[in-house]
Amino acid sequence: MGKIVISLMSFSVTLCSNAGYAQRTAFEPSHPWPDNNGVHINAHGGGVLSHEGAYYWFGEHKIQGRRGNTAQVGVHCYRSKDLYNWQDEGVALRVSDDPDSEIVRGCIIERPKVIYNPKTKKFVMWFHLELKGQGYTAARTAVAVSDNVVGPYTFLRSFRPNAGRLPINLRDEDLVPGPNNYFLRDMETGQMARDMTLFVDENGKAYHIAASEENYTLHISLLTDDFLDFSGLFSRVLIGKHREAPAICKRQGRYYLLTSGCTGWAPNAASYAAADSIFGPYETQGNPCQGFNPENNSGPDLTFGGQSTFILPVQGKTDAFIAMFDLWQPRNPIDGTYIWLPIEWGKDNRMTIRYREKWDLSVFERQ
Repeated sequence: MGKIVISLMSFSVTLCSNAGYAQRTAFEPSHPWPDNNGVHINAHGGGVLSHEGAYYWFGEHKIQGRRGNTAQVGVHCYRSKDLYNWQDEGVALRVSDDPDSEIVRGCIIERPKVIYNPKTKKFVMWFHLELKGQGYTAARTAVAVSDNVVGPYTFLRSFRPNAGRLPINLRDEDLVPGPNNYFLRDMETGQMARDMTLFVDENGKAYHIAASEENYTLHISLLTDDFLDFSGLFSRVLIGKHREAPAICKRQGRYYLLTSGCTGWAPNAASYAAADSIFGPYETQGNPCQGFNPENNSGPDLTFGGQSTFILPVQGKTDAFIAMFDLWQPRNPIDGTYIWLPIEWGKDNRMTIRYREKWDLSVFERQ
């Protein structure tokens, strides 16, 4: 098989000269991850939807250079049956060339997540949107919809959620004016929504979880039955903890919320919290990470060089979850790689995410 190697600054991407390529049988965190075309997967800050026997990975499509930190293409989609090997399904949501569009080329689209609504038979995508030329001041959430899982998705609107609403866990001090009361500051115009994820519970209810209040507090919001809007029911959790990059899973009736600190593109220590209700209160459990990433000399204090983006339930297995992290490369975003690791559960129900240089799904059979 002939090969062409293209250097992309921090690593090389191998392109196969024909349609065949070596099937992967394991995960290799931090390494380039080729799709069916032999091209490194371009789905950063992503999430995975399981639908009708297949997995669909949606993420930010990056390009070379610092301009790649803005949306120049849109949201990319890949399909897999086994989680190791991914087929390129193309761009699911494209940026617009209309200067009046909120998703015009050059805006910022981050952390897209897709869920399926069995009642409407629609696929619903939510993502963090920053308007072009405004940095990170807009802090909006945005929604798009499609009849087909791989798209194309139609952009509907963006906004700041829960305008004029009070959280279900309101405290007296939340309504006291002050320079750092960001919740009260934004109550009438809508709350900030930056790093986000989605979660569909066993009862079919869907939730939007986002960093809000200048990233000092997370908001967990119940979506409407069609998943296209906010119901107005929400809670404030990890208040004042300054956390972002939420990822969540549910195990044995308990919710586990994984987050990162707020240090921009630079890695920091992960932390997780647990609760008996999706709305909290969440009790902080500490850093779940253990081990060392020899590729970048990073340990638990830097989350192996990565940042959380999603917790993926493995279909057909019990208590099997994969913690997904992004290893960002802001100088050349297309170089960003992925760290996927199995979550281990101790007898005390504590979460552990141990770094492994190579692993496969058989680890869940040994837990």
